[in-house]
Amino acid sequence: MVRKVTINDLAQAAGTSVTTVSQILNGKGDRFSADTRKRVLNLKVEMNYVPDFNARNLIMKSAQTIGVLVPNVGNPFFSELIKGIQTIARENQFIPIIFSSNHDAELEKYYLEKLVERSVSGLIIASAAITAEVIDEILNPNNIKYLLIDENTVEAGDTVQTDDYHGGQLAAQHLIDLHHKKIAMIISDSLTNNLRRRLQGFEDVCIKNDIDLKTDIVKIASPMTKRGGYEAVTELVKHPEVTAVFTINDEMAVGVYRGLRERKIDIPNDLSVIGYDGIEWGEYFSPKLTTIRQPIIELGKKSAEVLLNRVNNPKVKTQTVNLPVELVARESTTQNTK
Repeated sequence: MVRKVTINDLAQAAGTSVTTVSQILNGKGDRFSADTRKRVLNLKVEMNYVPDFNARNLIMKSAQTIGVLVPNVGNPFFSELIKGIQTIARENQFIPIIFSSNHDAELEKYYLEKLVERSVSGLIIASAAITAEVIDEILNPNNIKYLLIDENTVEAGDTVQTDDYHGGQLAAQHLIDLHHKKIAMIISDSLTNNLRRRLQGFEDVCIKNDIDLKTDIVKIASPMTKRGGYEAVTELVKHPEVTAVFTINDEMAVGVYRGLRERKIDIPNDLSVIGYDGIEWGEYFSPKLTTIRQPIIELGKKSAEVLLNRVNNPKVKTQTVNLPVELVARESTTQNTK
């Protein structure tokens, strides 16, 4: 086995001390001559030297890592969110550690404990399974900075969120403008605060337009997955009076498309469909999916920015960032002629 090149090897080859090499590699070598700096940096490349992460942590007193906890990394919403987080993390020379445990509270607690052991600098938490009790038990005693986004229901600490209430309003108004009055809502079987705001916005617009929530609206609860959307169609087709469907996220809409297609129900002529999130997939559906677009990558970027600001300035006031949403009208919704 080839032995890993150490900082001692590099210092010996450069004919200088380990301290000198360390300071030059960490951008703090201005007091050394240009020749010394050049020699060390050239040897680093020639010898394929890679710094030891744990040793660097001891010297710098920082792991330069952030944990990112999402409920389902397979959901394209969270994939796009992570892209935004990675962009800002890299610009600030932080490494994101991303993990998903499908709402398994015990597994998430285990991951959090391991991240604390590794001196993670901060956490971005999108999972609803992380509770205030877990934060008080694990994060606060260890002074780990954290940020709550999307599905998390803990109402404390820094927050980055989109305007879910207005998003629900936009979805309802779009369907009403197309003369739909009998509408199905395919919602989560485990509602979180952001989803409740989304539904409240939808329902408030329905009430304002004299649509009766008890007689004109059909609610179907299902897991927020493609499978959940697909299975919800079994209940949906029991309500032939429905002319439009609002799915609480775009991923469920994928399943709804398949379920309707198998039953030879045409979108949008037989049934209009509107989703929520604005994931990239929506443009490649057939027909293209009408949706409420969240600025997902921007949400990821802002989340990383707010967290790193907290890491670098622990005493800064609690930060709350609200991002706008917009209606993207495509081919999956049309005028109701029934």
